[in-house]
Amino acid sequence: MTHLLLVEDDERIGRLLATGLSANGHTVTWQQTGQAALAAARATPFDLVLLDLGLPDTDGVDVCRELRALQPATVLIILTARSGEMDVVVGLEAGADDYLTKPFGLTALLARVRAHLRRQRLLRDDEADAPFVSGDLTLDVSSRRCTVAGHEVPLRAKEFDLLARLATDRGHAVSRESLMADVWDENWFGSTKTLDVHVAALRRRLTEAATVGGDHTVPTITTLRGHGYRLEDPRGGHDDGEHG
Repeated sequence: MTHLLLVEDDERIGRLLATGLSANGHTVTWQQTGQAALAAARATPFDLVLLDLGLPDTDGVDVCRELRALQPATVLIILTARSGEMDVVVGLEAGADDYLTKPFGLTALLARVRAHLRRQRLLRDDEADAPFVSGDLTLDVSSRRCTVAGHEVPLRAKEFDLLARLATDRGHAVSRESLMADVWDENWFGSTKTLDVHVAALRRRLTEAATVGGDHTVPTITTLRGHGYRLEDPRGGHDDGEHG
């Protein structure tokens, strides 16, 4: 049974979501303020968090950022009435793996929750892969650890999954559709903006990690316009795309 944290201040919506999620086999902890949600996250590990951004006591984006710091491997989905692209990007950059724009149906929410939890289980169960090494970077899927010259790289869950997926085809083009299907879900119906935000964040983390304790070599992610991305080994390879 999975344990979900629901953060929703609206009494009617919160009760409907908590009831619907519980009826579908999830244990739900429902909190109505940002501070209560953070207190719950400090006390209990959750498999998935559903976070409303419009909270009465604290800005939801700040809560998102703190939740991500407290539970870096937990799936975090933001629920927002802020449908503007920049609002969504800010939420994703604060640590969310995904988002749903209000109003949404319970069926759509349950499908999204199932997809994320299924993907999380598959990745955690995959313990047979040998560590991926590229330059000074080592990616160990079985332990879900990424290091550069021995220093831990603090990747969020989806950033790790994205790097692992690109690493399986190092030096080869991977389409946006393949990345969305493999890292998120084959029946994904959300915006692919999620992918762009996670690629940008992953690039930043790799660049920062390369400077910790020296000048280290790490793979780069090349943008292939109109197609997708390619992970480049620092020892050399293709370079006909964009790295920014």
